[in-house]
Amino acid sequence: MDKNTVIGLLIIGALLIGYMYITKPSKEQLAERQRMQDSIAQVKIKEDSLALLQIAIQDSIETAEKKEKISIIEKFSQEELDSLTNLNLEEQYGIFANTFDNKEDGFTIIENQKMIVKISNQGGKIASVELKNYKTFHQDPLILYTNDSLSVFGLELFISGKSIITNDMYFVPISETDTIKVMDKEMKLAMRLQATEEKYIEFLYTVYPDEYMLDFDINFVGLQNEINEIPNSYANFRWQVNVPSLERGIDWENNNTSIYLKIGKDIESLTATKAKDDFRTSGSADWIAYKQQFFSSVIIADNNLSSPIVSSEKIDDPTGKYLKSFSSTFSFTLENSEKQTTGFKMYFGPNKFSTLKKYDLKLEKLVPLGWGIFGWVNRWIIIPIFNWLGSFINSYGLIILLLTLIIKIGLFPLTYKSYLSTAKMRVLKPQVDALNEKYPKGKEMEKQQAVMALYKRAGASPMGGCLPMLIQFPILIAMFRFFPASIELRQQSFLWAKDLSSYDSILEWSTQIPLISSFYGNHISLFTLLMAASMLISTWMTSRNQAQTNAMPGMKMMMYFMPVMMIFWFNKYSSGLSYYYFLANLITILQTLVIQKFIIDEKKLLNQMETNKKKPPKAKSKWQQRIEEAQRAQQQKLKQQKKR
Repeated sequence: MDKNTVIGLLIIGALLIGYMYITKPSKEQLAERQRMQDSIAQVKIKEDSLALLQIAIQDSIETAEKKEKISIIEKFSQEELDSLTNLNLEEQYGIFANTFDNKEDGFTIIENQKMIVKISNQGGKIASVELKNYKTFHQDPLILYTNDSLSVFGLELFISGKSIITNDMYFVPISETDTIKVMDKEMKLAMRLQATEEKYIEFLYTVYPDEYMLDFDINFVGLQNEINEIPNSYANFRWQVNVPSLERGIDWENNNTSIYLKIGKDIESLTATKAKDDFRTSGSADWIAYKQQFFSSVIIADNNLSSPIVSSEKIDDPTGKYLKSFSSTFSFTLENSEKQTTGFKMYFGPNKFSTLKKYDLKLEKLVPLGWGIFGWVNRWIIIPIFNWLGSFINSYGLIILLLTLIIKIGLFPLTYKSYLSTAKMRVLKPQVDALNEKYPKGKEMEKQQAVMALYKRAGASPMGGCLPMLIQFPILIAMFRFFPASIELRQQSFLWAKDLSSYDSILEWSTQIPLISSFYGNHISLFTLLMAASMLISTWMTSRNQAQTNAMPGMKMMMYFMPVMMIFWFNKYSSGLSYYYFLANLITILQTLVIQKFIIDEKKLLNQMETNKKKPPKAKSKWQQRIEEAQRAQQQKLKQQKKR
């Protein structure tokens, strides 16, 4: 530090000290400031005291009002109080006021071989549905929703000018027993909201033997005059429920839980990864589905669901009991007839492709098999083979092994063609290098033409190895969608994997580790590690076979980087998927070794290509002629530019 800098710093310091001394408040200013602070404090104390006094006065007033009301009520007889209550109910509910006379919070159970449906007197609603052939991951009974998680299930409409919300009202079950067993034929349960014997709203449930689908009819009987007091009357149906967690891995389950609608030929859905989402249309829907990872609750219209509004909101539940709150509302018109029936069906069951497809309602779209060609591969190739193997093999680990073998054997001709093309390019590499040295820089077009002519005479193609791999790509992606969506793998164990539809784990921990817990998880999947290791070996073998080519270093780095990324991407994925990719990589390694050692002899291959060079060239196709003409035109253009 030089002399001038030191002097400058000292001057600045002196100025700061002088400024602080000059601006320092006097004793009188300090005393005045203290008096102001004391005054403000006194005012604050008075304001707080006044607020407390106001609260005390309000409490006293409310207490006095309560005492006054109690004293007034005590003057009435019980008969007079009942009369006042009835008047209030009649004012609110009109002709349905008497439905509150016998409030019984009872349930009627109707069950078949597949499900137990509990119907509540309050609201006449489906209060819970249990699937008898399935369990949760924790081996508890699998209940799609319970009466506690069901917020709303019922009608909202106007009758005689009164707003009727059936969810809060009490229905009467028309049944001699509170448990109905469905065995050989369908059974019906009528729940009636009765104004009189001749006037009522009826929810009629029909359950069939060994079925996940039931009929749900809403009947309006004898209410035509009351309904048509308002022209063009309509009713809204609202269904709101909290969806419970049923599977292992709540994040993955949440990302596969959403609301789906069929509108015309299209399937619409809310975004599962959003915390809140909604959808509405002035048109109509054929069905609305509350879809979870492996199970769905669906309401299906015999005609249509008009002006549907659906919404989904993620529930921040620290216990992990509930995933999301689903809500849907739709409407239908009310007719001027003595009896009107509006029919629906309801499906409560698994997202199993074959089960959903048999209803011919496009419900199989609830199984996310992929779009376009990927879905086509799953529907027409993978699923038939998978179901055929499952018809006589009990172990799904063995089924996946055989499925992988069948696919790899079927694709072997393409694999062989790809490897043969790579081998041809490899043995021609010295001749390609010679052409590179022959043509100096600036004659890239002539060099390219010479290289392509060499490939053509030898019977090799630079794209020969890419096309077979491109054809295999749809199967690779199809399997990526198939395994996580297959309910057949749910809770099927194999080796150390407890559930092939979820991740496998050889080590778990509960402590949240920054970044690692978020991106990797709190467990280690062995099948994912095996898949990544086999992919790395396969990549190394492929890279070694192409070591003498002009492969870009960046591309090689990417090839080796991918297996490492797979460890993070697939750690939370279906163990069945990781197991399949591991087997596919392993079989690819074995196929490569067999082809390299026993099928393709590179010396014979080179001799064969040298022989091909001596054969007269084949007639050029019109496409080849056009390509060559374009190359010549480009070459001529480059020459003209150089002359300028």
